[in-house]
Amino acid sequence: MTQEQRTHLEGRLREERERVERSLARLRGESARSQLEQDGDLSAYPLHPADEGTDTLDQEMEFAEASRQSRLLAEIDDALALLVERPEEYGRCRDCDGEIPFERLELVPWARDCDCSGEIPTPA
Repeated sequence: MTQEQRTHLEGRLREERERVERSLARLRGESARSQLEQDGDLSAYPLHPADEGTDTLDQEMEFAEASRQSRLLAEIDDALALLVERPEEYGRCRDCDGEIPFERLELVPWARDCDCSGEIPTPA
């Protein structure tokens, strides 16, 4: 991988990191707002079971998405650290130690494998 490609991928990682941070901030804001709002009440009864179920489902979905985004942020941070601290290891498959194709890194710059399914390539 050339230095120009590494620089480009570092930029992509930083862009993706910003996008994920914005997404997490939005999710945190929605979560705080949803706890304060009482939208869509089906009855005047304060704790109608249907309202509780809907609220619980919404909270669980927000939590699941926040967890997914947090894991993605950690993967991006790990890739950035690797790229900065040990650039010779960035873009190498953790399973077969082969080079991850640049096209794959362009799409998923935090990729850690080359889709080899752990198969060690045999010499030709």
